[in-house]
Amino acid sequence: MEVHEGGCLCGAVRFKTHGKLREIIFCHCSQCRKQTGLYYAATNVLNNDIDVEGADNVTWYRSSPEAQRGFCRHCGSALFWKADTLDYTSILAGTFETPTRLEPGYHIYCADKGDYYDIVDELPRFDQGRA
Repeated sequence: MEVHEGGCLCGAVRFKTHGKLREIIFCHCSQCRKQTGLYYAATNVLNNDIDVEGADNVTWYRSSPEAQRGFCRHCGSALFWKADTLDYTSILAGTFETPTRLEPGYHIYCADKGDYYDIVDELPRFDQGRA
């Protein structure tokens, strides 16, 4: 079984995932850009397959009626995205210890991307979310 570990910048939040992680999805929506300054690069894991140490240091921000974003209340590191109706948690790829062996997958919300960068790879692109 694959095990991956990671955490926030200050170490107040640590996590361990068990099982295979999804490929990285690059989200260019305005919310992801505002939170990170560029775009989200995230994988995900089933909710039952993640253990969080220091969970009381995670602040959850309700960013839409359907989802919330988790970040460290001490250092501000963006960590998680979680939809209310889904059985998985998205985790920002940069929060994992290396090597991750994560593979890039595709880009979503490309119609909303910032005008200050270009998408230069050949990965699939979707104007909105992927159906």
